Amino acid sequence: MKCNEVREQLPDYWTGKLDESERGELQAHFETCVHCRGEAEKLGSIWKKLGGIPEERPSRAARPRFEATLDAYVQGLRQAERGPGTGERLNKWLEGWWPRQPAYQFGFAVVFLAFGALVGHVFTSASQGSGELVRLREEVRNTRQLVTLSLLQQQSASERLKGVDWSSRISQPDPKVLSALLHTVDYDPNVNVRLAALDALHQSASNNMVREGLVDSLERQTSPLVQIAVIDLLVEIRQKEAADTLHEMAREPEINPEVRERAQWALGVLK
Repeated sequence: MKCNEVREQLPDYWTGKLDESERGELQAHFETCVHCRGEAEKLGSIWKKLGGIPEERPSRAARPRFEATLDAYVQGLRQAERGPGTGERLNKWLEGWWPRQPAYQFGFAVVFLAFGALVGHVFTSASQGSGELVRLREEVRNTRQLVTLSLLQQQSASERLKGVDWSSRISQPDPKVLSALLHTVDYDPNVNVRLAALDALHQSASNNMVREGLVDSLERQTSPLVQIAVIDLLVEIRQKEAADTLHEMAREPEINPEVRERAQWALGVLK
């Protein structure tokens, strides 16, 4: 049994969902693999402590900037012509590292959410200058990233919005999270989810990957609402590399008139 297969089964191992033969295979692997045995013991310790930890629920309050922007865009949407729905599905680029079975995905999400609550509880009593606090902070960051990536894959738009909200709690998102947010901006079938992901990318706008991704995204967008939002962000971050795309949009007769006007305005600002 390979290490990645073992990691997929760790939640079921500690929740008693494996049959006797499967448990035996895991235990045999633990005898020869110190790393996997350590992960299993760590996860088991977390499970035992969860019962005494009070439930912590993430705040549902959206950032004021996003709320104001979304309200303005919703008003504009009522006046804009409805474009054809593309219904593009999210690519399965995360399959290489995240469990493919829905049951495993749910199990991992529950584990990481609970682990985040546990670590958050420990934070309240940890010494500010200790190495333990630094380690816990890193674990919380990793947990939030894994939860973000899991939620962004869900079929429910409300769950994907939760994933976007989780991403905003990560002080320095790694490339996987940034790529997932850019992918959401490009292909999510729900306009509100796309706008939320775009707002979440604002905190990482100095990242070259994000800046280049936003320029590419502008070429792919079909929703006037999202096109205007991307243009506004490109102007805010002074991304002059978007000029060619903006020129094309300003001259394209098939594009929504409000989007053409916004592109022309952006060109004037970015000169």
